[in-house]
Amino acid sequence: MGIVKKTVKAITIDADKCNGCRACELICSSFHALPRYSSNNPARSRIRVVREPLRDIYIPVFAGEYTASECTGRDQYIIDGKQYEECGFCRASCPSRDLFKEPDSGLPLKCDMCEDEPPLEKPKCVEWCVNEALIYREYEEEVEEADVSPGDVEIGVESLIDKYGLQQVLDTIARLSKQ
Repeated sequence: MGIVKKTVKAITIDADKCNGCRACELICSSFHALPRYSSNNPARSRIRVVREPLRDIYIPVFAGEYTASECTGRDQYIIDGKQYEECGFCRASCPSRDLFKEPDSGLPLKCDMCEDEPPLEKPKCVEWCVNEALIYREYEEEVEEADVSPGDVEIGVESLIDKYGLQQVLDTIARLSKQ
């Protein structure tokens, strides 16, 4: 495998500037609604704002990769009398929690940087962040050429199989293909 240049899109979070307004959650869910901007449901957002009350800060967390297995991060924290689980600050969509899963289908959500045609200048959450707590940048990075990674459809099908079982997914596909 050779070395290739890859454009990396990244959002840096400046927690000192976030005031917890959740405008990023609202615009994300609205942008990804079908049809676009037809509804607003933060449960469908690919970004969540988590409050860290001990220091009175807000931390935006973006949806990351789907993982089929549960991790061992089961530590619990008590901050200002409120109990938090360690996975509350995790980016992954996994079988042990519903955060970053589409509420109706259970399919995993992942931040796609609001990719669109024509391409947007920056993701909507960054555009709508009035305090500039979200900072977008693009840069080139040399990486080893990777094997073909699973696409969104493959990841979604794996998630459905994990949740409902292979036979039920196959039966549903067979039934839908007859329509």
